[in-house]
This record gives sequence, structure tokens and C-alpha cells, in this order.
Amino acid sequence: MKIFAINPGSTGMKAALYDDLEMIWSESLEYSQAEIDRCKESSETEEDFRFTNSVKILESHGNSMSELSAVVGRGGLLRPVRGGAWIINEDMADDLRSCRYGRHASNFGGLIAKRISEKAGYIPAFIVDPVCVDEMSEVAHVSGIPDLPKRPIFHALNQKAVAYRVAQKMGKRLDQCKFIIAHMGGGVTVGAHCEGMVIDVNNGLAGYGPMSLERAGTVHAGDLIKRCFSGKYTQKEMERMLVGEAGVAGHLGTRDFRKIVERVQAGEEKAKLIVDALAYQIAAEIGARATNLYGKVDAVILTGGLANSTYLCDLIKERVSWISEVICVPGEDELRALAEGAYKVLTGEEEAHIYEKE
Repeated sequence: MKIFAINPGSTGMKAALYDDLEMIWSESLEYSQAEIDRCKESSETEEDFRFTNSVKILESHGNSMSELSAVVGRGGLLRPVRGGAWIINEDMADDLRSCRYGRHASNFGGLIAKRISEKAGYIPAFIVDPVCVDEMSEVAHVSGIPDLPKRPIFHALNQKAVAYRVAQKMGKRLDQCKFIIAHMGGGVTVGAHCEGMVIDVNNGLAGYGPMSLERAGTVHAGDLIKRCFSGKYTQKEMERMLVGEAGVAGHLGTRDFRKIVERVQAGEEKAKLIVDALAYQIAAEIGARATNLYGKVDAVILTGGLANSTYLCDLIKERVSWISEVICVPGEDELRALAEGAYKVLTGEEEAHIYEKE
């Protein structure tokens, strides 16, 4: 079975073709913001532009849509859903296209997959573990404002894929394991995985939790309100303070973590303070997730792009190794995770869910 996996980013596209679960090829395509902006001035929409680029990637490797058994795209911002694979239908496409639940590049994943499915003769089309997966317990949703419950936005795709793989290496089924998984990258999310369900996790997109490379995480709500009503900033500027120009980049002026660690090792005190603070906040969130699991944890797992930094991982381990074994799974193999999700449905291991509008 040939499965075409698509993962759109803010200014690029990653794609791969799998034969069952063996990768045949993968490619990362980058394009400028100017190219995207030109869509606003022409009859071609950004969705059209990204769809065309996806087809070009496939054809550039000598493949055609007629060869495909299934197509799978990264899931976007939808209503809260459970984990697993979801069939891309009209209800889902409408919510993704209208950005009803938020605007994010990942919204294009489902839309592009649906269009490829149609061009290929309506082959199966899925999204897998979108960022809006919500399996949190009832008590975890409660906040101090009755009509503003806590809601998760997190790296569900990578977290769940990593949980599955670590469980396999342990010789266990996923429903036998309890993990704390910290995905560390442009955003940081830390989930309590209890027997296959993510029962609590922070909101990593303009929400709460640790700061990250470019996101603020938890900030003082009262001070934030005062800044919003100061008259000095637009809504867009305030949003950029929380996502994009915040976190480590806000303090140090760069998102290049390797260079930041070099500055620490060269003796720069401010860089050391900020990296120490990043590790401190991630460790504190891991500690909070340990209480969600009553301290019964099979492993603490560090993943995402920042898990490639031994320096950062060692700082976190110093604070959390008392909880459980700490395992590093660097990077985020999201294309493989997408293909795995589709493959499980095609082989009958799991059943795909049907999306309905609220």
C-alpha cells in the first residue's frame, strides 16, 4: 500500500511516500512569505498554491496520484476530538477552510489530502492525532472562570507516536503504560499519558505552561490585561507577544538553540539564566503531570527538536529523574506518525473516526 503523507508548515511543506511503513522518499519544500502573500493578489488561493506544490513534490519523484492507496495530512484546528485517525469529510473541510476554530498552517493538511483523494478517485483520506485532541479528564478541564474551561492544544501527533514506540520497546501494550511526555520545540507541551489517553496537558499555543523557543507560556494574567487595555498595542501585536516574539527568542533575540548553548558555554550570564529558566519551567510542568498520574510513571520522555540538545536534556533530568527513568527521543518524525496512523486503519488494526460539526 502506498501512503502519501503531507505536513504543511508556515512557509513550507514536508511530504513523504511510504510503501506500507517503509519510506520510499521524503522531501521538504520551502517557499518565501512573499510567494504566499502573492496569493492574496491573485485568483489562486493559498490552499490552491499549497495543493499544487504537493502534487509537484509527488510527480517530481516519478509518482502519480493513481498509484496511491491512501493520503494523510497533518490535522489542523478543529473542535475537540479524541486521538486516532479521522476520515476527512465535508464537515471537517468546512471547519478547516473557514478557520472556525483558529488559523494555522496545519489546517491545510486535511484540505490538501481531501483534494488529492478526489483527484485520485476518492481514495481514503485521513488526518491523524490533530493538535486539538482532547482526552483530558473532567476535573482537568475546570478553570477558575466557569465559561473559560482549560482546553488543550498540543503536539498530539508526535506525543502519541512516541508513546506507542516506547511502549513497544518496553514489550508492553500502550494501554499498559503511564508516561509523561514533553515535546520541546517552537512550542512546549507536556502530557500525562495514562493507558493510551492523554488525561492532562498544557495548551502550547498562546495558552499556558512552560515558555518555549518563541512562545510565552504562562504569564501574569493581571499584567497582561493592563497591557491589552493600555492603548499602546493592537490585538495582532499582543498576539505576537505571546506567540512568535516571546519565550527564549524574546529574551535572547534568536531561535537557534545551538548558538544559544554556545553563548552559555562561552560564559554569557543572561543566556545561561534563560536556558536554566526554560529547563526549570519544563521540569516543573513534568512534576505537575506526575501528580496527575499519582506518581506512578513508567517513563518520562523528552522529545521534539530541542531534545537534540544534550545540554538542555541534562538540566531537565537533574530535576525530574526522581520521578522515573528519563528517555530522550529527539526530533519529531511526524510524517512517519501520519503514515502509521493511516496504515493502522488500512490494515484493520484501528477504526477511523467520523467527524461531525458541532
